[in-house]
Amino acid sequence: MVQDNIYIILWTRKSLYGIIYGGKYVKRRCIVRQFFKTELNNWKIPEIIWLCSSVFIIISLSIYWNDSIIGIIAAVSGVVYVILTGKGRPSGYIFGVVNVLLYAYISLSARYYGEVMLNIIYYLPMNFVGWFVWRKNMDDATGEVKKKRLSQRSALLIFGGTLVAIFLYGEVLKYLGGNMAYMDSMSTVISVVAQILCVKRYIEQWILWIVVDIVTVVMWIFAFFNGGESVATLIMWSLYTVNGFIIYFRWNKDLNRQSADLEFAAVPISEGKLSYYDSGNIK
Repeated sequence: MVQDNIYIILWTRKSLYGIIYGGKYVKRRCIVRQFFKTELNNWKIPEIIWLCSSVFIIISLSIYWNDSIIGIIAAVSGVVYVILTGKGRPSGYIFGVVNVLLYAYISLSARYYGEVMLNIIYYLPMNFVGWFVWRKNMDDATGEVKKKRLSQRSALLIFGGTLVAIFLYGEVLKYLGGNMAYMDSMSTVISVVAQILCVKRYIEQWILWIVVDIVTVVMWIFAFFNGGESVATLIMWSLYTVNGFIIYFRWNKDLNRQSADLEFAAVPISEGKLSYYDSGNIK
């Protein structure tokens, strides 16, 4: 009875001191510390500099151009999201949820209806899906998600289907009276495909993201010169473009290294004997 009362007291006061985990009382600050320790593991100095400088550029230029607080927060969360996912960290999807909600609001003000529907109907739930899928496909050695590459046949099928979808959705947006309907459609459709590839951990997602980023930068340049408060958003998409190239080459390097390791593992050590790795110890 006394033990039960103690657990009840701990449970009711968890918001102040911590949570019960596995029958033990664990302080929240320990969990937060462990979270940041895990997320910051295996970061190289150039990667940290890129993350910090990107956030600094967004904040400083947005303040200079008197952009809105919502725009700044959306841009910062968006850049952190793409850098973390590029790093192969599932935590990026947490920032992705924040970015999706705020960016949808900004797009609605600019009458980019395709962007609004894309973010609310598609990106928002896909961020949660991505979180769970990536958490189940982590490389324990690197602390990053396991990466894959599309076959040539799959890549061609995706390319053809994407072109058809861009035309059809562009007609819908044109009928609704949206601004720059076909560019909006291109950005939206390619984003849908890229997000699927992202969740499934394919490197080709970054090629599509680069296309999306360039198209979207053009869209927000027009919005900026038309008097819209979109400086932070424009900077965000510009940084997305640069980040897309950086992450693509990084993922490609990782995949090439994996292929080389597998080829090395398959080479017999001597006649009639395969290597330790080829015997099934590396999967």
